[in-house]
Amino acid sequence: MASNVKIKKYAAGSPFTVLIEGNIGSGKTTFLNHFKQFDDHVCLITEPVDKWRNIQSYNLLNLMYSNPEKWAMPFQSYVSLTMLQSHTMQTDKPVKLMERSLYSSKYCFVENLYRSKAMEPAMYHVLQEWFKFIEESIRIRTDLIVYLRTSPDVVYKRIQRRARPEETCIPLNYLKELHDLHENWLIENQGYNSKVIVLNANLDLTHIGTEYKRTEKHIINAAFTPQISQPVLVSPTKRGSLED
Repeated sequence: MASNVKIKKYAAGSPFTVLIEGNIGSGKTTFLNHFKQFDDHVCLITEPVDKWRNIQSYNLLNLMYSNPEKWAMPFQSYVSLTMLQSHTMQTDKPVKLMERSLYSSKYCFVENLYRSKAMEPAMYHVLQEWFKFIEESIRIRTDLIVYLRTSPDVVYKRIQRRARPEETCIPLNYLKELHDLHENWLIENQGYNSKVIVLNANLDLTHIGTEYKRTEKHIINAAFTPQISQPVLVSPTKRGSLED
């Protein structure tokens, strides 16, 4: 194992759950790949994009991008279902890392569709009722959120380079809107920012590994520490940098 993080024996119980959040192209999958070295102890759950691309041969992701006024509602409904499946997936591993969540769907993507008038108010309120029901009825554990903070210009260039067919029509302004919503949710929202680690995800692949490594003790070791008095982890913009 490349890391010197110590893995302790894990007592049976629900896994320490970490949500990996950030804009399109912020490097969430790359972040998850970094933790494959802890495969015996970490359950990695990628964003269910393949399901969105193929539901009975229909590519809902592409339909949503090509005609959001028509397809945003069914797409986001299916996103809610598939993300809920990820949240409730059982694992016997002590750590669970999830790429995105129901919360980013609610606070960022659905909110953006509504504000940009790509989603009718009635559709928006139906989805809000679903979110409310899920939050009140199902215990969705969230111990930590890792926010891969990027500038819209950086992710726009990355999206252009990776050239996914569904993303060719994504404008820079859309990424700016999503960035602002992530900032409002994870930096400004007092209900969430006490459990957020913010990383500088603008770094290129030759340097970003150092940022990923600095989170290991907060993710791996924290899973074996009683969560009675969890320390507050604040954005580097407020404290200077993530503490070692």
